[in-house]
Amino acid sequence: MMQHAATLAAIGAIWLAATMTPGPDFLITTRTALLHGRAAGRRLVLGLAVGTAAWGLAGFFGIHALFVAAPFLYLGLKLFGGAYLIVLGVRLLLGSFRRDDAGVPAPAPAISGGSAFRLGLLTNLANPKAALFTTSLFAATLPQNPPVWLGFAASAVMTAICLGWYSLVTQALTTGSAAAAFARMRHWIDRGAGVSFLAFGLHLTLDARRP
Repeated sequence: MMQHAATLAAIGAIWLAATMTPGPDFLITTRTALLHGRAAGRRLVLGLAVGTAAWGLAGFFGIHALFVAAPFLYLGLKLFGGAYLIVLGVRLLLGSFRRDDAGVPAPAPAISGGSAFRLGLLTNLANPKAALFTTSLFAATLPQNPPVWLGFAASAVMTAICLGWYSLVTQALTTGSAAAAFARMRHWIDRGAGVSFLAFGLHLTLDARRP
């Protein structure tokens, strides 16, 4: 049992470092929290967490082996993920230039809790490399022939870290004067996020074309 606890601690430490590295999940959390408030941010974080749980279980149960056996599935996921991020980036860029009749940036459209959840889920699932990273993480940390409960426990640890970190980000960005300050920079936030999503999406798409 102590060995399994050490294994889960190692998985948690590595996953925490990966989660804290800025990427699409961080960008969409930041934008949603700043522009739509804490409640929408929390719904989006819940979507990220569900996506993390899905990739964790997929990694444990051998999705990498499936990708090796059927490379077209991985290619399809990369193309889908790249296209989704590109479309999201273009929408953010175009929206950042919209202005009202007074010539000021148009207010951000409202977002429902369900839409925020789906946005978080799809953004997380749009990166199929998460499955390969998870598989590699498990291969490096789990013992040979690990019990099934250990795989579920590892996925739960990863999900809890995702929930904790991005909930903390959401809380920090919607406290005090941070929200008001960033609201004045909304169009620049959207432009920066749009360019970043385009870059991530193009990277996935171009990478999918490599032999």
